[in-house]
Order: sequence, then C-alpha cells, then structure tokens
Amino acid sequence: QVQVVESGGGLVQPGGSLRLSCTASGGIFSFYVMGWYRQTPGKLRELVATISSVGSTNYADSVKGRFTISRDSAKKTVNLEMSSLKPEDTAVYYCNAHSTVSDYWGEGTQVTVSS
Repeated sequence: QVQVVESGGGLVQPGGSLRLSCTASGGIFSFYVMGWYRQTPGKLRELVATISSVGSTNYADSVKGRFTISRDSAKKTVNLEMSSLKPEDTAVYYCNAHSTVSDYWGEGTQVTVSS
C-alpha cells in the first residue's frame, strides 16, 4: 500500500508562482509513474503532468512552458513548479502514483489563483 500526501497549495495572484510537493511512502518509488492531476467542481479530473521513473515527462497543453514536474527518488517526492499562473489554473490538485497494477491518490491540495 502506497500513501500519497500533497502539500503546498494556497492562494496566489495571477502571474504568480507556486510549488506543490508530493511524498509517496510505503512502496517502491521507482515502480511508479508519478503525476499531478487537477479537478474543478462539475468537471472531470484532468492530467496536468506526469514523470516516469527515468525522468520522461508529459504535460497538458494548457500548462506547457509554465509548469515543471520533477522527482527526487532518494526523498520519494515529486514536485510541481507552477509559474505564470492563471485564474483558470484554480483547482484541487491531486498527486498520483501509477503502476500497471495499481493507482494511488492523495487527498488533494487547493490552488486558487485570484487577485
């Protein structure tokens, strides 16, 4: 069983930056593709970015060039650096640990972009 815990959400002004962190414990970190997803009320959860165990990344078109995902295998963490934030980035952000046989989700952290 893998426990996934997010941190770092909050309120930020448009154009600002924020860093989200996620810690995964209880499993073999290198087994998992780590990812960030987000969800707003009434909408489906959507992919933001993923990173494989060898560092291959994938981003949603809406965040390319503004968000950067990274992982630290020694610390079993994955980070999401968000810059040039827009009001439409407002959402609950969820961390995900994915393997071929399992998916683990954190409880989410709220990001609000507003002046």
